[in-house]
Amino acid sequence: MAGLGLEGVTLAIIIGTLAAIVYSLRILVLLERRIARMDENLLKITHNIQAEEVKIEEEEKKIESLLKGAKSKAKKE
Repeated sequence: MAGLGLEGVTLAIIIGTLAAIVYSLRILVLLERRIARMDENLLKITHNIQAEEVKIEEEEKKIESLLKGAKSKAKKE
């Protein structure tokens, strides 16, 4: 049993290259899934922040209306 001939070496190189391509595709799919999860989490965070901002704006309006009422009462006295 002599070593691999030229055809055997070429075949081994081709198979190794294909295995590397398949592995790289696997890694790319895993990274894409991870990035998709990160995007979903960012969307959840932005929705939470938006809801908090709406609450804060409503509270500001209440405070401003109370302050305006207090100022008008102070002017009348």
